[in-house]
Amino acid sequence: MTAILKYNAGNVQSVQFALERLGESSILTDDPAALRQARRVIFPGVGEAASAMAYLHSRGLDEVLLSLQQPVLGICLGMQLFCRYSEENDTNCLGIFDTEVKLFQPDEQNQHLKVPHMGWNTLEQLQGPLFEGIPEQSWVYFVHSYYASLAPQQTAATCHYGHPFAAALQKDNFYGVQFHPEKSGAAGQRILENFLQL
Repeated sequence: MTAILKYNAGNVQSVQFALERLGESSILTDDPAALRQARRVIFPGVGEAASAMAYLHSRGLDEVLLSLQQPVLGICLGMQLFCRYSEENDTNCLGIFDTEVKLFQPDEQNQHLKVPHMGWNTLEQLQGPLFEGIPEQSWVYFVHSYYASLAPQQTAATCHYGHPFAAALQKDNFYGVQFHPEKSGAAGQRILENFLQL
């Protein structure tokens, strides 16, 4: 059984449907006991950092997340909230990954950079068990205005949009992906399968 963290995020149903297609049962919950008892936990995310962190604090879910010993996967905003800090409304996050989340900014070299970064892009420098059987330059689907900076020893995949950023992060039992595996075709399905085998 996989628990999907309930915290008023969007896009939860698509994660549930993706797990269902893989034959995995799931529950959507913000109950600390259910989260601790689950075989694995997914922290999905379409939303805004400050309000999401406020919700986690108000229910003690920040401490619950930090205490989990089973595999935990943060998706999009979920991964960003595992970082130390987000520029989105000046938000202190959970600090699992030792990096900061920043806003994509057009500059002299990237004057036509569109924000948000939305659509298909490729993964590079793949490392770790989530990417077992995933070729370099695999295409996955992104929708985000903020990105996690590269983190030494914790970046599990990179992507380039204006400049390189962390497409995936890993530390101990915590995994994060900036893209949406549930919307990323065969590569995304394999990544979810790999997570379910952890």
